[in-house]
Amino acid sequence: RQRMRSSIPETSLRPPSSPIFARFAPVTAVQGNMDDGDLRRRLPMTTTAELEGIRIGLVHDGGPAHGRHERLRELFPGCDVIAYGHSHMPEARRDAEGWIVNPGSPTERRRAPEHTMAVILDGEPALVALRP
Repeated sequence: RQRMRSSIPETSLRPPSSPIFARFAPVTAVQGNMDDGDLRRRLPMTTTAELEGIRIGLVHDGGPAHGRHERLRELFPGCDVIAYGHSHMPEARRDAEGWIVNPGSPTERRRAPEHTMAVILDGEPALVALRP
């Protein structure tokens, strides 16, 4: 099986940080609610990426919890993994079409029980708890 070592971005990256990350792995980003106007103009609201045969859909805000998974599936048909953020509430849930993932946040956990991020290993997303 393939072994993938890319983390799923929780929010968009701010310059000059993104060139630093791009030296290690491909960077795909979407705009978030805290981004300034210049960054919002340069980044899309949604995007998709394919990494090691896995099609990933990205959006910052998945919308209200009620009906979220259905809306995300409509927004990203055919994606193996759909990653969203905004709420900072970690989730990695498999459904009939693949995975819906909110990596939480490695920096601002807000209401989440711990700081987290998501990784994809052997084609499956997993949440990773980070220790302070």
